[in-house]
Amino acid sequence: MYKAAIFDMDGTILDTIEDLRDAINYSFEQAGHKHDFTSLESKALFGSGVDVAIIRGLALESGISIKELVKIGTDEPVAGLITDEHEVAKIRTIYRPYYETHCAIKTGPYKGILEVIQKLREHGIKTAVVSNKPHEAVLTLSENHFKGLFDFSLGEKAGIARKPAKDMACEAMRILNVNPKDTVYIGDSEIDILTAKNSGIDCISVDWGFRDRDFLTPYHTTITSTMDDLYQQITK
Repeated sequence: MYKAAIFDMDGTILDTIEDLRDAINYSFEQAGHKHDFTSLESKALFGSGVDVAIIRGLALESGISIKELVKIGTDEPVAGLITDEHEVAKIRTIYRPYYETHCAIKTGPYKGILEVIQKLREHGIKTAVVSNKPHEAVLTLSENHFKGLFDFSLGEKAGIARKPAKDMACEAMRILNVNPKDTVYIGDSEIDILTAKNSGIDCISVDWGFRDRDFLTPYHTTITSTMDDLYQQITK
C-alpha cells in the first residue's frame, strides 16, 4: 500500500471542462480570436498550463488538427506551428483574472472521488493535489470542494517548473515527507504519466477525464475506469 497519493485536478478529481471552455472562449473573444471551442476541443487544449492552452487554441484556429495539439508543449515538432508570444501574453492577461473569478461555476467533483480520498486518509495515506492550473485557482477549488481532504495543494506559480517536470511532484513529496517508492501519482493525461516518470513514482491513469482509454493505452500505464478500482489500486 502506498503512503501518499498525489492527484491531478482537471479531469481526475474535478470535472472542470465547462468552466475552462467558457474562460478560453471569453478570453479569445476579447482578444479578437476564434471563440467557439467545444468541450471536446477544450479537453485537447488543457493539461500543460495556461500558456500551452492558449498556444494550442491559436494553433487550432490556424488550422492545425486537434490530434496534433497534444504535441504542443512537448519536444515533438508540430508542422506549421507559429507562436506569437505577444498574442499569447495578451490573451493570458485576460484569461487569468477571468478564470480565477469564474473557476467554480460549473465545476464539481466526479461522483465518488470524495469518498475515495476520505477512505485513503482513514487508512493513513497522505494526500495532495498537484496541477498545472494557476495556483490561486487550485487553492480556491481545493477549499470549495475538498476542504480538509488534502495535506498539500499546489498549482502553477513562479519559481517552480510545471508538469511534466518533476519539480511540483517532488515538492509535494517533500512537504508530505514521503519517498518516491511509497508514492503514486493519479492523473488523466499524458502529462501526468510523464510527470510520474520524471519524478520516479508510480502512476495510475483514470479514463473519465480529458484523455480516453484509447489515447492512454499506448503509454503502458495502469488505467482505471471506476472509483472502486482506483481505491483498490492505491491500497493493494
